[in-house]
Amino acid sequence: MNPIRVLVVDDSVVIRKVLCSALASDPAIEVIGTAPDGRIALAKIAQLKPDLVTLDVEMPVLSGLETIPEIRKLYPKLPVIMFSTLTERGASTTLDALALGASDYVTKPSNTGSLELTIGKIKQDLLPKIKALCGRVQMPAYLPPSPGAKDVLGPAILSQTLVPPAVPAPIAAIPSLPLPRHSGPFDILAIGTSTGGPNALADVLSAIPGDFPVPIVIVQHMPPLFTRTLAERLGKKSAISVREGEPGMKLRAAEAWIAPGDYHMTVERHGVDVNLAMNQGPAENSCRPAVDVLFRSVAAVFGGSALAVVLTGMGSDGVVGAQAVHQRGGRVFVQDEATSVVWGMPGQVAAAGWADAIYPLHAMAREIYRQVRMSRPASRESLGLVPSKSG
Repeated sequence: MNPIRVLVVDDSVVIRKVLCSALASDPAIEVIGTAPDGRIALAKIAQLKPDLVTLDVEMPVLSGLETIPEIRKLYPKLPVIMFSTLTERGASTTLDALALGASDYVTKPSNTGSLELTIGKIKQDLLPKIKALCGRVQMPAYLPPSPGAKDVLGPAILSQTLVPPAVPAPIAAIPSLPLPRHSGPFDILAIGTSTGGPNALADVLSAIPGDFPVPIVIVQHMPPLFTRTLAERLGKKSAISVREGEPGMKLRAAEAWIAPGDYHMTVERHGVDVNLAMNQGPAENSCRPAVDVLFRSVAAVFGGSALAVVLTGMGSDGVVGAQAVHQRGGRVFVQDEATSVVWGMPGQVAAAGWADAIYPLHAMAREIYRQVRMSRPASRESLGLVPSKSG
């Protein structure tokens, strides 16, 4: 297989050299050129025809934010990874870049103390994203559920070699019919996502009406500062309230909480109330926050009244959590491959057999709202989970 051809665009000579060194260490990747600004980058894209571009946000002549729209006009499917700083300004400009059409981002390492550690951090963060966006990542195999399998409410151990199950055929979205296997009301919506998630969340949350009858808890793989900025932006576009999660906050209908960067978020029942909790336990699937952690806690607290949704994302985070929700009688929806930036997380949940339905992104909010509303008699209010405007 030919190596992935990458064009590195950054105005810093030092950063270009560091990036080139990190990428050159992997035989599956070839750096075919560099550029110090967006204008030169556009010319080199036309000349070199890269498979992927890494793009700095702040550059002279033509910045990263100015370059992305031009790339999208000429090369709508060319993967672009932004290289941003881990600051409030970096978070804001990165989300701007994603909204303009960037595929993903990595943050520049800071205070590593050595060039070797800096290169190592870039390799750890950037190489998997390049391979995922260029279709060079194979889904790991998962065993199909065995009869009488116990609930999975702890970290999974998947170290052994497993035989992949047959991927189930997609379950069609039929707006006029209820889905099978669920009879009780839904009391919570849990969402997990990663690569492509900010835009997917914007599409889903902005389409959910303000009278949504249950709370929403979300894990988006992002570092500190980024999750707060994302929550603020989503809140401005949505009829429901969207905020970054805080320990002890009571869950209420029509409110969405996003797990803060570098913290796992869980739910805990206290009498009739359900509150948020945070911890800095070990990363799972190399992630903190992790979707599996949130989904397991949702399964434990809400059982069959949980609806879990896995949107676009790289990796396998969410598979074990979706299993816990499924085995406790809840329902799991996943985004389809055609509308996902990377069909890693949702694809692996489907391949493992835990998806009850597979929907395109444009239909996801409609199906979520329809299924939740259909499950709940108009007069019913879940214990402690009343709408915030009346509570």
